[in-house]
Amino acid sequence: MIFVSTTAGKLTPIKFKLPTDKGEMIIKIDKIIKSQEENISGSNIITYVCQSTINKEERLFELRYEIRSCRWFLFKM
Repeated sequence: MIFVSTTAGKLTPIKFKLPTDKGEMIIKIDKIIKSQEENISGSNIITYVCQSTINKEERLFELRYEIRSCRWFLFKM
């Protein structure tokens, strides 16, 4: 995951690697539609609804960032 951070700590995802059966695909995030902070099962999570062009097709997906462990997850695609 590649992201940028402001001095205030706001994270903005830029791109990430997605493993495929032919190796890896780099997904560039074209647009962040929505981001919100949530508390899921006692963990503070920032959820990003994003849009990208993947294989010439517009796709929506959801990325999650777990604040405590500093880990990113591809949650829905």
